[in-house]
Amino acid sequence: MSTLSKLVPDRLGTGFRWLLASSWTSNLGDGIAVAAGPLLVASLTTNAFLVSLAAMLRWAPPLIFGLYAGVLSDRHDRRRIVMASDGFRAVVLAVLIACMVTDQLTVALALVALGLLTTAEVFADNAAATLAPMLVHRDDLAIGNTRLQAGFLTLNQLVGPPIGAALFAAGVAWPFAAEAVLVGAGVLLVSRVVLPKDTTEAVGVRHAVVEGLRWTVRHPAVRTLSLTILVFNITFGAAWSVLVLYAQQRLGLGAVGFGLLTTVSAIGGLLGTGLYGQLTRHVSLGNIMRAGLIIETLTHLALAVTTSAWVASVILFVFGAHTFIWGATSITVRQRAVPTHLQGRVGSVNTISVYGGLVIGSAIGGTLATRIDVTAPFWFAFAGSAVFVVLLWRELTRIAHADQSSV
Repeated sequence: MSTLSKLVPDRLGTGFRWLLASSWTSNLGDGIAVAAGPLLVASLTTNAFLVSLAAMLRWAPPLIFGLYAGVLSDRHDRRRIVMASDGFRAVVLAVLIACMVTDQLTVALALVALGLLTTAEVFADNAAATLAPMLVHRDDLAIGNTRLQAGFLTLNQLVGPPIGAALFAAGVAWPFAAEAVLVGAGVLLVSRVVLPKDTTEAVGVRHAVVEGLRWTVRHPAVRTLSLTILVFNITFGAAWSVLVLYAQQRLGLGAVGFGLLTTVSAIGGLLGTGLYGQLTRHVSLGNIMRAGLIIETLTHLALAVTTSAWVASVILFVFGAHTFIWGATSITVRQRAVPTHLQGRVGSVNTISVYGGLVIGSAIGGTLATRIDVTAPFWFAFAGSAVFVVLLWRELTRIAHADQSSV
């Protein structure tokens, strides 16, 4: 129990511990799918369009269903939404496995299944993100989000993908069976969470969406935070959309080397996990956000000029730590500022900002790399980030204290 108390302090409560266990379990299943999904489609077809369509199906659902998922989270029992969404995912996985075992699986069926899994994940993730503010005191949200993000980094990005690839090599159905078991276990774990009584009044979907958007726009700090996330995901998406080509053409790395670059970044995120508690005790959230945006801006510049894989690895290690620290800070700031009954809808606006920025950035990055060279997206990302940091500098303190203002 002493080890558990150090990992998840008693003051976070039993409910949060059940939520954390569910989150970590589901993240391991999702990490397995990160590798197994593309491998499945590639095993069924060599058509480049169909393979790319599988990747697109992971980006489109948050943009299409994000706002509606936020409305559902604010109108209904959030714990039950997580359970229903993940339960649906387990059923889809069971059908997918049955098709594999009976040799009935086609490319079309695989793509439909992957699309349904990602769509259900949108609803599960949106509702799950609203649970921590309901279970944890606002002063402890930083450490709570740190623990949740640590599970995502470790299990979803580091541990899950290689397990998924290894299971796929052993048998096509094995990674999906493992994911089904883990997602099902996540449902059982989150079912143990007891939430405070919800007194939110149900309203129409359109009215609910408008209310969430209006609140975000009228709240200066949260509005600026959403805009920041949108812009920096445009610059990030532009650079990272061609990262695999950058690794091959600029750094001279093969597939294994590229995989190691992403692993190094995730390890940096784990360092950020370990340092976050001490960092927030000595540095204000405003200064953490300022430093993070500077690091991100300089990351694009450094990658644009280097040709060394070792230097790039160090840069991505630091960037990985920054990504975790920035993510945990922005989530905490938003959760502290947003009223409980609006957490789902305002969170969905954040999701739209993230994925909208990535999609726009990817289009820009691909165009620049095609027409100029593979470093052009990184120069674009550096210039765009630098301009926005200057414009945003004075606003960051107000963003960090968003919970002190209201609309």
